[in-house]
Amino acid sequence: MLLQILKAKLHMAAVTETELHYHGSVTIDRDLMDEIGFLPYEKVMISNCESGIRAESYIIPGARGSKVIKMNGALAHLASVHDRVILMTFASLEPEEVESFEPQVAILDEHNNIIDRFSGQVTDEG
Repeated sequence: MLLQILKAKLHMAAVTETELHYHGSVTIDRDLMDEIGFLPYEKVMISNCESGIRAESYIIPGARGSKVIKMNGALAHLASVHDRVILMTFASLEPEEVESFEPQVAILDEHNNIIDRFSGQVTDEG
């Protein structure tokens, strides 16, 4: 049995743009993607910290160094510029793989600069 486990997360990213008239997805600065292992066209869950809305889409790489977090298509209805969002991807793991798996996490400031970076690990302390 495969379990869906957090693979990587950009925490508290700031939405920089919205584009309603686009065919969908979320555009993310390629440098931010590389930092935590997001892949082009990977399924992503987006949680809007301002509204509590969660949505799923896929990732499109943005220009390196741009700090872009752009909600495209229908996602543009679910977020406004400056909203803080959490972007999460997941991996399918066997139960015995979970204990040694370490999700990659980057915490961002309001300008989408990384202010903290760590690998998660399952511990008894939580």
